[in-house]
Amino acid sequence: MKRKDFLKNGLLGVGTIVAIPTVLTGCSSDDDSGSGNATGDNSGNNSGSTTEDCVLSPSETKGPFPIKTPSQLVRENIIGDRSGLAFLMTLTVQDKDNDCAPLEGVLVDIWHCDADGNYSEYGGVQMQTADYTDNHFLRGRQTTDSNGQASFISIFPGWYMGRAPHIHVEILDANGNSKRVTQIAFPKDICDTVYATSGYHGTADTSNETDNVFSDSLEDNMADTLTGNTTDGYTLTKIITV
Repeated sequence: MKRKDFLKNGLLGVGTIVAIPTVLTGCSSDDDSGSGNATGDNSGNNSGSTTEDCVLSPSETKGPFPIKTPSQLVRENIIGDRSGLAFLMTLTVQDKDNDCAPLEGVLVDIWHCDADGNYSEYGGVQMQTADYTDNHFLRGRQTTDSNGQASFISIFPGWYMGRAPHIHVEILDANGNSKRVTQIAFPKDICDTVYATSGYHGTADTSNETDNVFSDSLEDNMADTLTGNTTDGYTLTKIITV
């Protein structure tokens, strides 16, 4: 989908999240000075890769709360009825076996918890007492474009006990065969700023360095860029190599 069409269509149904138009504008290649904290390359161009980037993304667990029916959740806006700081994710999928060229036409599944640390499609158990088994918020699927990119409108994820803040990603071929399951980590300073705002529940209890998933692969799990602020929201980019 063309960027202008994504912005136009993605805004529909955004609901109560904060200042989404400004966040979406921040995804362009225009100057993003003054947009807040950032990590990694802030050029805005993530359709390619340098040689040092051409390594497989870390293979990680789907976790205890994977998507149950991803084919039914083909959508760009995954917010549902959740509230939190506006968040736009743009992922670029590239093929290690083809000099890390962008992969067009592969499926990108994404899921994460809400501001309170709860996942949809699960609940009523010790690990998550809140029961959201009949809900499908903060889960979605997109197909990559000619640049290998897929974008999602969401809210900034919260955290839950024992895990650092994260997003789950699975890349599948057009036939639904899994190519890579990975997770994306966030810089602590940005998380601390977000979690101090109303609607989130304070500093995460687990750091990236002590997280049992990220402890051996943190550099490659970390978001490539994460820019924004608590007024306008945040924009994340990440290259996923399969």
